[in-house]
This record gives sequence, structure tokens and C-alpha cells, in this order.
Amino acid sequence: MFERCSKSWRAQRSEPGGGADGDDSLYPIAVLIDELRNEDVQPPLESLATVEETVVRDKAVESLRKISQEHSPVDLEVHFEPLVKRLASGDWFTSRTSACGLFSVCYPRVSSTVKAEIRQHFRTLCSDDTPMVRRAAASKLGEFAKVLELDYVKSDIISLFTALASDEQDSVRLLAVEACVSIATLLPQEDLETLVMPTLRQAAEDKSWRVRYMVADKFSELQKAVGPEITKNDLVPAFQNLLKDCEAEVRAAAANKVKEFCENLPEDSREQIIMTHILPCVKELVSDTNQHVKSALASVIMGLSTILGKDNTVEHLLPLFLAQLKDECPEVRLNIISNLDCVNEVIGIRQLSQSLLPAIVELAEDAKWRVRLAIIEYMPLLAGQLGVEFFDEKLNTLCMAWLIDHVYAIREAATCNLMKLVEKFGAEWAQNTIVPKVLGMANDPNYLHRMTTLFCINALSEACGQEITTKQMLPVVLKMSNDQVANVRFNVAKSLQKIGPVLDSNALQTEVKPVLEKLATDTDMDVKYFAQEIACSHQSLKDGVLFPKPTPRLPFSSVLFVLCSNTAEIELVKQMNYLGPMFQD
Repeated sequence: MFERCSKSWRAQRSEPGGGADGDDSLYPIAVLIDELRNEDVQPPLESLATVEETVVRDKAVESLRKISQEHSPVDLEVHFEPLVKRLASGDWFTSRTSACGLFSVCYPRVSSTVKAEIRQHFRTLCSDDTPMVRRAAASKLGEFAKVLELDYVKSDIISLFTALASDEQDSVRLLAVEACVSIATLLPQEDLETLVMPTLRQAAEDKSWRVRYMVADKFSELQKAVGPEITKNDLVPAFQNLLKDCEAEVRAAAANKVKEFCENLPEDSREQIIMTHILPCVKELVSDTNQHVKSALASVIMGLSTILGKDNTVEHLLPLFLAQLKDECPEVRLNIISNLDCVNEVIGIRQLSQSLLPAIVELAEDAKWRVRLAIIEYMPLLAGQLGVEFFDEKLNTLCMAWLIDHVYAIREAATCNLMKLVEKFGAEWAQNTIVPKVLGMANDPNYLHRMTTLFCINALSEACGQEITTKQMLPVVLKMSNDQVANVRFNVAKSLQKIGPVLDSNALQTEVKPVLEKLATDTDMDVKYFAQEIACSHQSLKDGVLFPKPTPRLPFSSVLFVLCSNTAEIELVKQMNYLGPMFQD
């Protein structure tokens, strides 16, 4: 049956438009088949490991790897190792790529003779005529090296690593760079210079930017693997070259590793290496022509302040921070602002405050709403570092302006921002600074702004406490129950439910209950429904008045039954019911 499944898979893939259906039909088989746990498990998985679709092959290999752990060493040689050999010598490249993922799981538990055969099969696949197979072998080289004896790592793996790192296909060479990390951790320090470093130097200067990008991306891991001496002698110059690379993608990847690379430098020479070799490159990147490079650098450069200390930060890094705060790219300014806590720990934030303000204002008014959203999320952090006086004088107006932004996500985030600010600065500050402005929006001609008042009250009531909520916020909410817009009125009902736990029982009975009774008889169906539902659910109100139980709303799928014209459509709706709450109004 499973042989037929894999043939059917290929047939579907060869037909126009058949690929997606094939994926849907065979993918679950590859996922679930390893749960069967019987003597027929391996043959169907072996068949699925040869199909064209990568996701199915990968799941089949994953299942086979799990099954290998269930075999005893004897059974592994009798039942599993022959399967690996068949895949490794298969006619289709798909089977040979799958075999690459199985060598490492069976090698540690088989006899020496079988181990030699496995090593030979892996060597053969590393020099396969098909690039896809060589890619698969390169991607598993590091994993395979970890289970080999050290002598074979030196004699077999190093030669394979060198060959793959010199492959004509850059997609193979870049995967060899990944393997380099694992191989370097396995070898003694004295062997690294002769066995690994020549190939790594070659990769760092590869003609393909994709290979150089991979070196930059894995640089911190390589640095830890080769140790401090090789780092000082070889990796520092290589890192400088990557920071100056002609391809922006490579420079961005290297810039992203600046902080981590500097942290991992040997302590006795760390400052000297950074000041002499790394900082000059960083200064050039601050004014790079590519915004992705500048953005990557801005996300990590603040971390250098904790490494270099106060004096070096003020003299060398502070001018770079200030330049990036004035950068034309909003992502650069945003990344600097989001990491201000690093500088605050070393030199305090006051030295940046005058340059911070223009940058914050520009980001707060940026045309892209996602940029505005990001700066809102950092506002509580900024407020805590800049202090309440600076905030009230310079940033309070911005926070209030966000409450009337034309994008709902901004208004919502601004509401959450106010709550965090109140938690930071206290209820007394809120009463004098924030609450009057929020309540003033209740008279705004735009009903969306009036609704924002209710959302703010919902968020602030608990933080502000019972007295402020009862004396200042509650009267405004009750007054808004007479609003001409139904959306505002049913949000009044929701607000009363939200702030109810903060209010005392007297306010609930004498002020809240009459308003809910009125809203429960509102002419608008939605207002009436929400008011009745809230009143019925609120125990303190239920004791005093009986409300008719609100009529439950029909699920969306029930409404669809009325619209269905045939049995097939009704069956479709029944299937939709399994999605549950998703189809509730």
C-alpha cells in the first residue's frame, strides 16, 4: 500500500496543479507511521524517504531516526543498516539525500566492519555527482563527525570538509562552514591551525558572498570553537574584512555580531583589540550607505558601552550614538532607543537626552504606523530612565497625541502605555497629569476618541485606585451612557463591568445599577444585549434587580444552515462547527 502511496505522490507531483494535493495526502502518513510500532514500519518509511517532496522525505527520515533508537545493536545491523545502505546506493538522488541523515544514528552502535562500510558510503555521497546530495552530506557532516572516533575525524572528516568547502557549488560550500563549528570543537587545539584554519580562511574570502555571509553569521560560534589564540591571530583580521565586505548582506551579518565578538575576546587584550581593530570599522559602518547595515549595527552597538567602560564610552561611543540618533532611517533610531538601558548602566542617559528628544518626536510622528507603535512600546522604559520631570515636560504631549491616532493599534498601544506609566509614576501623578486629559476626551466630537476615553478608564481604574475611579472616572462613564452613538453606549456597559470590582457596593447600587437598567431597555439591540449580559453576570447587581436573561446569539454556522440549499452545503457547515468559537459572532 505504501509503495502505491509514494508512486501516487510522484504522479500527482508531475500533473499540473497536483503538488499541493500530493503534499496534503502523503505528509500525514510520514508523520504518523512511526507510531505503528510493528514489523511493517520500516518498508513504508523507506519508500517515503525516496519521494520528491522534501517535507515528506524529512519527516520519513525523522521517523526512521527515532526507530533506530528502538533497535538493539544486533537488530540495528540486521534490519536498519541494510536500509541505510539501500538508500545510500539508490538510483534516485532523493534516496541518497535521505541516507545522509541516517548515518549518525546507527554508527555508534554497530560493529567495526559495519562502521567502515558506513564511513565509505558517506565518503561516496560527499563526492556524489548531484549537488543536492552533496548539500545533504555537507549539512550532516558536523553531526556525523560528532559520533566518529577522533582518529577518523582527522583522517576522514577533515578531507571531506576540505573537499566540500572547495565544491564548485556555493550552496555546498556554505553548508561546510556550518560543519566547521562542530569539527573545530572536536579537535585538540594543536591540530586546529593545520587541519581547520586553512579552509576557514579560504571560506572567509570566498568569491561567493553567500559563503562569506555564512562565515559572518557563524562567527561567534567559530570564535568559541577555535579559542583565544587563533581568534587574536586569525579571526580578528577576518572579522575586519567581513565588516568591510563589498556586499551589504555580509556587512550586516558581521555588524550584527560585533557585540558578541567583542564579549568573547580574551580579557587581557580585549580593550586593545576593540579600540585598535574593531572600533575603526564600526565608525565606518555608522555612515554606511545601506540602511540594513546601519540598522544591524544600531541593534548591538550600545552593548559595547558595558564592555569598554565609562571613559571610552563617553569619548568614542557617545558621538556614534548621537550620530545614529539623527540617522535618516527610522529603524536605526529605533534600535538605538530600544537599547538605551545599556548606556544608562554605564554613563547615565542624561548625556543623550538632548539628542534623544528630536529622535523620539520624529519616530512618534513617523508616517509608518509600525514605527510609531514600536516607539510607544519603549516609552515606559524611556520614562523610567529619563525621570518624571523630563517626561512631563517633553513627552507627555506625545503620549496623549497617540490616543487620537487614526490607527486603532496605535490608540490601543497608547492606552496600555498610560497604564504602565501610572504603575511607574504612581496614582497621584496620574490624578494630576493624565486623568484630566483623558476625561476631557469624553466630549470630543469624534466618537472613536470618546471610546478611547472608555478604554483608558478600563486600563487605569485598577492602577489609580478606588477613590480616583469613583470620584473622577465613574461620573464620566455614567454620563456617556446617554451618548448618541450605540457603539459608545455598549462600551459604557463594558466599562462598568471592568471598573466594577474597583468600586464600593454603595456606588454599584446607587449609581451603576440604574444606568445598567436603562441600557438594558435601550432601543439598540447590541446595547441592550451587552447591558443585560453584564448585569446578569455581576453578582452584586443581580441581588438587587432581576434582568431578563439575554437571548443567546446564534453561532455563525447555525445561521448558515438557513442559507444552505443542498445536503453537501449542510455537511460543509457541520464540518465548520468543529472549529468551535471561531464561528461565534
